[in-house]
Amino acid sequence: MLRPIPVLAFFLALARAALAQPADAPILPLDELKPGLKGEVWTVFRGTEPESFSVEVTGILRNALGPGKSLIVCELTDPRVQKMGAVAGMSGSPLYIDGKFVGALSYQIQRFETVRHAGFTPAADLEEVKQKAAQPSTGLVSAPVRDSLDAPFRALQPVFTLGGLSPAVAELFAPQFAALGLNATALGGSTQSGATETGAKLATAAQAGAKPTLRPGGAVAVALATGDITLAGTGTVSRVDGPRVTAFGHPMLSLGEVALPMCTADIITILPSQMSSVKIANTGAVVGTITQDRLSAVTGTLGAGPEMIRVEVSVNPIRGTPRTLKFNVARQQQLTPRIVAAGVSQAIIGSNDGGLANGFRLKSDVRFPAMGALAYETIYSGPQGFAQGLNEFIQGLAANLQNPYAKTFPEHVSFSIEPLETNPAVTLDLFQLSRSTASAGDTVQATIAWRDWQGAAHRETINLAIDPAWTGKQLEVILAPGRAMDQLTGRPRTIAASELRSFEAYLAAMRDDRPTDGVTIAVVEKASLFTDQTVATPDTPGSIERIARASDEARFRRRDALLPLWETQLLAGKLLNATVRRPLVVVD
Repeated sequence: MLRPIPVLAFFLALARAALAQPADAPILPLDELKPGLKGEVWTVFRGTEPESFSVEVTGILRNALGPGKSLIVCELTDPRVQKMGAVAGMSGSPLYIDGKFVGALSYQIQRFETVRHAGFTPAADLEEVKQKAAQPSTGLVSAPVRDSLDAPFRALQPVFTLGGLSPAVAELFAPQFAALGLNATALGGSTQSGATETGAKLATAAQAGAKPTLRPGGAVAVALATGDITLAGTGTVSRVDGPRVTAFGHPMLSLGEVALPMCTADIITILPSQMSSVKIANTGAVVGTITQDRLSAVTGTLGAGPEMIRVEVSVNPIRGTPRTLKFNVARQQQLTPRIVAAGVSQAIIGSNDGGLANGFRLKSDVRFPAMGALAYETIYSGPQGFAQGLNEFIQGLAANLQNPYAKTFPEHVSFSIEPLETNPAVTLDLFQLSRSTASAGDTVQATIAWRDWQGAAHRETINLAIDPAWTGKQLEVILAPGRAMDQLTGRPRTIAASELRSFEAYLAAMRDDRPTDGVTIAVVEKASLFTDQTVATPDTPGSIERIARASDEARFRRRDALLPLWETQLLAGKLLNATVRRPLVVVD
């Protein structure tokens, strides 16, 4: 059998493209649609060129998706599609009858049916969503809405694929993404890599001088992350009106107003299944911005991509060459922390030299526009410490993004990961004072003894010079990790929104934590602390307190806590999970 030569294959592709319906095909009104009418649906089976398959109109389900939201039901008469049914990734494939645009393939009607059918969103509903495209959002605020598994009509889910992640990392994050209505698979890829080097604007085909193009029936991807780590949902273009593109025929995640990268896509193949067939694809270059994610479609504009958060994750192995992952993440309060954490996880456990046998040091720098940065440095012990660190990071970044003071997102997040040569966990054997009663000017010795993870014994002595100002006070000497000492001295792990008045004050409060490694030794006394936006002042006159609390009781608080009179940090780079308190009385 003769195989077509490349030139002939090229002209065959051009011929198929010429047969495709025009982007500005007129709309066939829903009331003119009759059972038995035959039409053709355009979609990409492989590569980037749309092909058509035949369908026959079965009828219209009036108000099926809500008042005024009907669903067109068609039998998939084409033998190719009858075998596989409606395919996840065909979402948005345009339906034409007699050269007129009818709607977009969007819903799975049934599973395991003997004769394949599919639901189509009417053209008028897609046009309604397109009219909202002129009002893009500067950030995402809504939580994703999940599609019920028991619903009579199930939207054909976009093919969300995680590129740049090992299967182990993808599996680790699958439950967290699924809880937000996003079912992602590691079976996908990306033709792009790296994050932008010059500002938060994504490099796009438009910015590079190329004219971005998409056409009805072509593959399109909506990305939540681009670069070395990619998370994108692939579907099909339904309608193109100048620079405006409408796709999917159903919601992606029901986010409402959004600002997400619109990307090209290259379909590798279709994986048929009796339960749910799916396209697998590579996500391509950014060619525009999706601005609406609504019930009937997603829609946006060709051109520049949206503002995103630039993320860099640097790994410095004990032996080997340092490397950096660079990617961009969409600005969405629930999804952003998890996507960033997935990239950090990939850097730690998704490579050949990022072992966790002993633990690792994680440095992070989160930069907000015109508001400074939040910098952290934390060490974790062994593989079990990874899960703890991962959860802490997600919770911390989520709290930053969902703060009640300002609708803001970081412009840049960077991480540095260093595997540790030895396990940092240590066990406390002894903490004692040379005496519990002392006079002003005396020196009290505090001795701490501990064992490292291999059982080797260590000891250190600290001299406490007794300040004359401590005379007559009943004090305590406390040995505790930084976080425990924060709580003992009046800094709660969570800060009530009413206590602060600005995002700048929120950042300042977050920066005031003690180091998370090592231990703090402090001489403390019991005190009643008067706080203004979490800044504590001891011994505040009652008259001032009464005036302040009368003006704003939520902002000004009084807490009974321990007031540090002296403190120092020991065992930097070690992890000790113990809190010990010893009494100290200073006499004349």
